[in-house]
Amino acid sequence: MAELRHDERVAVARLHALLELLPTALDRQLAATGLTSFEFTLLEALHEADMGRLRLSALASRTNATLPRLSRVVTGLERKGLVARMACEADGRATNAVLTEAGSRAYRDGRPVYEDAVRRTVLDGLDEEGVGRLADLAYTVLTKLDPDRRLAVTNEGADEACGADPADPAPTACAADPALADPAACPADPRTD
Repeated sequence: MAELRHDERVAVARLHALLELLPTALDRQLAATGLTSFEFTLLEALHEADMGRLRLSALASRTNATLPRLSRVVTGLERKGLVARMACEADGRATNAVLTEAGSRAYRDGRPVYEDAVRRTVLDGLDEEGVGRLADLAYTVLTKLDPDRRLAVTNEGADEACGADPADPAPTACAADPALADPAACPADPRTD
């Protein structure tokens, strides 16, 4: 196999730097809200979900997190009173994360701060074509990191089956988790039927 070219090494080094610096930069700008950028993303996913609830596995898919990481963050949000865990009434094996009223307020209050942070940190200076290129490049790398397409962000094609906008993979994770196709799945979860 050939050695990496200089431009390839530079591209990977910049990607590493981006992955290290971006979460910290967003977290710093969100500090006044009492949320990290990942906590905000989790609250946003619950806010967009039917009845403000999702199975933990579906929430992990929507937020592109592993279940252990998601569980730790949900525990922290429970301590803050922003999220509650509840058994799924339709499937006792499953647990739902449920957005509380305090969680809804925290999401609404944090949204302008988060959007401003993302715009200033990532999007300012990019035109529409630049945003499209960034999305395409990130997607190309992510599909290699998530070949089974378990995460919503790389779950191309599943969105059409769920009736969602295929241009925006984030809102649904129905096909990302085979358990969601189970007829006994919790009605609060996205379904493919």
